[in-house]
Amino acid sequence: MKLPDLSLLINFLQAGGWVLQALLGLCCILLILMLERYWFRWREFTKLKQQTLLNIEHHSNNPAWLSYYCQLDLKLQLHLPLIRILIALCPLIGLLGTVTGMIQVFDGLALNQGANPQLMASGIAKATLPTMAGMAIAVFGLIFYTHLQRWSARERVALSQQTGADEYL
Repeated sequence: MKLPDLSLLINFLQAGGWVLQALLGLCCILLILMLERYWFRWREFTKLKQQTLLNIEHHSNNPAWLSYYCQLDLKLQLHLPLIRILIALCPLIGLLGTVTGMIQVFDGLALNQGANPQLMASGIAKATLPTMAGMAIAVFGLIFYTHLQRWSARERVALSQQTGADEYL
């Protein structure tokens, strides 16, 4: 199996300038947070839920049982607000890259004192790369965020019904 050519990625990042590099960093953080949430879902949640239900059963006559429920509820929601914020930032940072790229195109036109259509077209194409990248990251992030958020909401409802916490909250 042939490994992908990294020079294409490097050329793409250089074409978009510092904004694409910032988007790459943001994308890595977003990916790490989402992978952590999926790891929690597939590996840790079932054990934590069983332990929480066991703790609640042993402390059912003590008001402290609600704290076990709340701890698991908080763990279900961990990082989801931050993931949502990062997804919202991606297109905005991409737009910043487009604006700065267009400023560079107009500066180049002002220095050359002439409109070279070929030069303008390549400059505009480079300027729109960050917006495209930011939108692509946001769309894929939104798909996975929605999946995680819906799962979390379903589990929270099921947990509150199983524990009887919906009467207290």
